[in-house]
Amino acid sequence: MPTVLITGAGRGLGLEFARQYAAEGWKVIGTIRDPGGRERLAAVGADVRAYVLDVTDRAALARLAADLRSDPIDVLVCNAGIMGPSGASLGRIDYAAWEQVLRVNVLGATAVAEAFAENVAGSRRKVIAMISSRLGSIGEAYRAEYLYGPSKAALNAVSKALSIGLAERGITVVALSPGWVRTDMGGQSAPLAPETSVSGMKKVIEGLTPEQSGRFFDYDGSNVPW
Repeated sequence: MPTVLITGAGRGLGLEFARQYAAEGWKVIGTIRDPGGRERLAAVGADVRAYVLDVTDRAALARLAADLRSDPIDVLVCNAGIMGPSGASLGRIDYAAWEQVLRVNVLGATAVAEAFAENVAGSRRKVIAMISSRLGSIGEAYRAEYLYGPSKAALNAVSKALSIGLAERGITVVALSPGWVRTDMGGQSAPLAPETSVSGMKKVIEGLTPEQSGRFFDYDGSNVPW
């Protein structure tokens, strides 16, 4: 039975990833920042384990990695992320908030990949998926985006670095854009349902080959420019 570990699994895209993988008979390990998400995550299936984790807490992450050291992880979905306050512009940048966005979206995701790289290497499928955003595409930039977009651009660079650094262990690493999705982060006016976005990203993950490591894909499988 394959295993997936999903960060930020208590709501939104992370919870939908958990639902869909559980429905397909996978073992699901989910991390949640808010203990209140434990009940939501537990409801998606019988073979689901929930752990409270703030991805910026290195000590807690090390403890969880030690607890799971004997568990092969076929797919690691680094999904935990925050948007930060909206409306940032020159003269109105909240640098403390920006630092927190970077700590979660970039440093946190990198630390999770580092902590569980050996688990992924010991699995059959060997995939790390970094949940990014088209707002992190420098080539598609169309507005002055200061907090969230740059954090995802940095995450994309980390994904590429990981694809090179982990190649000798047979691990495939990709960045995935979920599209604009109706979640707490995306808002209710977003055109995509979480089910559609996650189903698409799972299809991309399932079809990956080692030669595609280090690339940036949209949820529909199309390439996104860096």
